[in-house]
Amino acid sequence: MYNPKSMIATEFIDDGEIQDTLRYARENKDNLSLVNSLLDKARERKGLTHREAAVLLLCEDKDAQERMFTLAAEIKQEFYGNRIVMFAPLYLSNYCVNGCIYCPYHAKNHHIPRKQLSQEEIRREVIALQDMGHKRLALETGEDPVNCPIEYVLESIQTIYSIQHKNGAIRRVNVNIAATTVENYRKLKEAGIGTYILFQETYHKEQYERLHPTGPKHNYAYHTEAMDRAMEGGIDDVGCGVLFGLNLYQYDFVGLLMHAEHLEAVHGVGPHTISVPRIRNADDIDASSFADAISDELFQKIVAILRIAVPYTGLIVSTRESKRTREMVLKYGVSQISGASKTSVGGYAEPEEEEEDSSQFEVSDNRTLDEVVHWLLELGYIPSFCTACYREGRTGDRFMQLVKAGQIKNCCQPNALMTLKEYAEDYASPDTKRLALELIDKEVQTIPNPKVKEIALEHLHDLTEGKRDFRF
Repeated sequence: MYNPKSMIATEFIDDGEIQDTLRYARENKDNLSLVNSLLDKARERKGLTHREAAVLLLCEDKDAQERMFTLAAEIKQEFYGNRIVMFAPLYLSNYCVNGCIYCPYHAKNHHIPRKQLSQEEIRREVIALQDMGHKRLALETGEDPVNCPIEYVLESIQTIYSIQHKNGAIRRVNVNIAATTVENYRKLKEAGIGTYILFQETYHKEQYERLHPTGPKHNYAYHTEAMDRAMEGGIDDVGCGVLFGLNLYQYDFVGLLMHAEHLEAVHGVGPHTISVPRIRNADDIDASSFADAISDELFQKIVAILRIAVPYTGLIVSTRESKRTREMVLKYGVSQISGASKTSVGGYAEPEEEEEDSSQFEVSDNRTLDEVVHWLLELGYIPSFCTACYREGRTGDRFMQLVKAGQIKNCCQPNALMTLKEYAEDYASPDTKRLALELIDKEVQTIPNPKVKEIALEHLHDLTEGKRDFRF
């Protein structure tokens, strides 16, 4: 029986409820009166239920879809403005005991080089990332309790936070590691992580078990209930996601929203972020062998409806996607992107040779961070390296209350401008710096609170004089 407040995976992600939802959506996808009423409801900026969002997802009426995209763009602008948060992944280890058939790290792959970064190698990687201008990392590892235990992850976090190089510093470490225990989540919280991220891959239990035939990840319930254990361990910001292409997208779209509703119902706060990766080629993995891959147009629609359904949640698109695709979805909901990413273990400090390739997937956007920042500036976005909310304790329900009330922008806009100024002064190419300073001069005048504007202008001047790390 479906119960969003249940702590049992198959009850808060109930197959019967998903099937009923999709049946309802198919029956009503051409009911334009209903579709228009749902869009009117969404204009209240309080989101939609999984069943309501499914109707929009299946609706194919061109005029209605245009209304969806217009509304998604309006909601994105209202909640997140034109700020785009920047981050980079850092792969610590690709040792893995699981048998996931879509990932080259699977245990039976004996020709991919297995690596684990030493603390000195992590130091070199972090300095290389700092020298680009990155302030926020997402740690990635395979699942291997022997070759990559929690103690190694905790030591690595400590190493990352300890590195101060020139004006560089990693101010926030998010963590994407396998489902673990409440005790280990508590240790991660104590280590000072930002968001705990875990992709469900697919919410369809039978398909999930086929895709994960061996290893601890085979346990659907343990994996699906991980966010509840993370929150019990004190991590109040979690990030969800599915890997589109592994299963029918409609099913996983509904499951993803049901998971968000479950977190809201039980913990009072939904996911801090939702990621929308798509299956990609990698080593011995051929993405074309997965029959449920989705088109760019459908991908754009999914992003737009997610923004409508969960307006408070950050949406993430990585360098799995091309420049063209990323540009397409930025205006309809995406609020975080990676830049200059390496999906191999190491590679920032010293590029890997082809025969040593340990990448988890092929990167479609291979531009440098400066090129990505320059591109965003040309599009009128504010590339933000801000990490202030975590460092000021604006997490979990405190963050969500500010977002839902429309107040978070009073912190985010000046913080984004100040961190962009840091980037411009310390790392940008001359042309990128020119664009950044022009945008900062323009955007600072739009800060609505006079006192905040005054302080922001003072800090922006101080940054020119060599001072660093201001935040609201």
